[in-house]
Amino acid sequence: MKILVAVDGSSYTKRMLGYLAAHDEWLGGAHQYTVLHSVPAVPPRAAAVIDKATLKAYYEDEGEKVIKPIRTFFSRKRELKVDFLVKAGPAADNIVAAATKGDYDMVIMGSHGHSTLGNLVMGSVATKVLAHCKTPVLLVR
Repeated sequence: MKILVAVDGSSYTKRMLGYLAAHDEWLGGAHQYTVLHSVPAVPPRAAAVIDKATLKAYYEDEGEKVIKPIRTFFSRKRELKVDFLVKAGPAADNIVAAATKGDYDMVIMGSHGHSTLGNLVMGSVATKVLAHCKTPVLLVR
């Protein structure tokens, strides 16, 4: 199974990784994983005056702060096939686009577990992914 694992480095990501670790059927060599982290994009006016190499380095550095401990988590199981992606921009849009373009069988992500009212007020990456993604999504709360 080809699985997209969306991460943000929060305690909800840690809880989702704990869920994966506790269920051997998810962390088996039969699966291929891609870990995706979305870095908030630099505002367009600021990005226009920053040289592209500097901007790219910024996104890579910010992404690596989140990806590094997750890379360590996945490295414990040597038989796993794991790729790591860092994308700039809105997280929900990046997750949906990657799931669609990459032809994944499933998206796994942590969720804050806000109520419906909370999602209306604050918005939710998980809610947006569920609304727009045609790929099945496993939310871990």
